Amino acid sequence: MGVIHRRKNDGADWEWEGVDVYSYNSNEATKQVLIGHADGAHNFEVRYFTIPPRGFSSMDRHAHDHGVMIVHGRSRVQLGDKFEEIGPGDVVYIPCYEPHQFENLTDEPMTFLCIIPPKPLDVDPALKTMTAEAPAVTG
Repeated sequence: MGVIHRRKNDGADWEWEGVDVYSYNSNEATKQVLIGHADGAHNFEVRYFTIPPRGFSSMDRHAHDHGVMIVHGRSRVQLGDKFEEIGPGDVVYIPCYEPHQFENLTDEPMTFLCIIPPKPLDVDPALKTMTAEAPAVTG
């Protein structure tokens, strides 16, 4: 059965009913998993990140591709050794293992949606059930 998480607030700092907010890095950025294993989605995850004013995401490299869409604010994205300015509605493809980072260029929160393949499931032998990997602290 499908799942709906209703947005709880206006402005750039969106939160949803039934969705936890996790600290993402040391500069008060946050991550929310909007759709994932907990919702029954085992083929992808939709995540929502908030980068504080003038803040940065972590410099990351992953074994999976990303699809990112900027929702609020303006950002400078680093893709490998290339830098580009992007804004609301712009979409970024990040291939696996490409170093990447987002810098918030404004005095307001910058937010983006990020779609990735699913995190691996582990089988808990005691419960004989599948459990999702603990939430990652990187994007």
